[in-house]
Amino acid sequence: MMETLNQDNYCVILAGGKGRRLWPSSRLERPKQFMDFFGTGRSMLQQTFDRIRKIVPVDHIYITTSKEYMGRVRQQLPEVPSEHVLAEPVNRNTAPAVAWAGRRIHRESDDARILVVPADQLVMNEASFLQSVQEGLDFVTDNDIMLTMGIKPTRPEPGYGYIQIGEPTLAKGINKVQSFTEKPEREFAKVFMESGEFMWNTGMFMTNVRHLRQWYLKVIPDMPYRLANLKGHYSLEEEAEYVQNYYPAYPNLSMDQAALELSDNVYVVQCDFGWADIGTWHSLYEYLQKTDDENVVLESEVLMDNCRNNIVCLPKGHIGVINGLDGYIVAEQGDVLLICPKEDSSALIRKYVNEVGMKYGEKYI
Repeated sequence: MMETLNQDNYCVILAGGKGRRLWPSSRLERPKQFMDFFGTGRSMLQQTFDRIRKIVPVDHIYITTSKEYMGRVRQQLPEVPSEHVLAEPVNRNTAPAVAWAGRRIHRESDDARILVVPADQLVMNEASFLQSVQEGLDFVTDNDIMLTMGIKPTRPEPGYGYIQIGEPTLAKGINKVQSFTEKPEREFAKVFMESGEFMWNTGMFMTNVRHLRQWYLKVIPDMPYRLANLKGHYSLEEEAEYVQNYYPAYPNLSMDQAALELSDNVYVVQCDFGWADIGTWHSLYEYLQKTDDENVVLESEVLMDNCRNNIVCLPKGHIGVINGLDGYIVAEQGDVLLICPKEDSSALIRKYVNEVGMKYGEKYI
């Protein structure tokens, strides 16, 4: 851990997602951020917290989540003050959640510089990541901008967002965002990657708290109630009452869309710390250690014969015997077994989740 942590550093960890693209291993009652996919003994949420606490004081870390997951967050992160776990009364995506957390942080400090990170990401080079965060936070201290972290693409992944690099700034590696494309078709993703002009969007953002307030007032002007407008030393009880009454009227809007599609004062810093959004089976496959036959086996007991390029995730105590499979996902959790092609699986899984929910009921989701 760093000897001295900057007391202006704050972080918002986003942990309210349903994780349906990793279904059926990620289920509504236990989504991916609360799971340990890598056998480390720590969930993805806990690993994110462990990484962030090296640059942000623990009592400056906030967690946004759904009310259904409040207990899981408190169980996995007892170090975080209970008043720093913000449970949304309804799911309105990440932009309203960050608005709430930003208002709470502004209540504490006018000088806060804020890092927003999803709870379900893999960082390979932690030292490089922390250095990029520190440099980004230093930049947004004196620059009223929204700064996102970009990664050079290593494959034409259609499940990611692509940021086109625009005009450079005086700071090394920081450019204005020219355009943004969310989840393009594979052919376009290939063109983007080969052009050298695009970065993967990590969904991690940095800004200062004063700019965050003004940014929300500009980007979402039709909010019937804005936490950003609250002034004075209101109590947390008053805030909770307002949130309960008005949060459902917030738009269903992600930080990615708000910052990269609805804003013009947004910049990207080019990073190189080894990154993956553990939101899809294909992402897990790309970044995990493979067998001699290019298979990935996640904490599972399995015999594989004449199989290549597969990812397998079975419950403890279940044994899988697989023959002749190439390029597939084999995932079982509880009462659901999924076997489907690994390539471009996100759209397929969304389709299956919807169909299973409609035909057999939400308990299977």
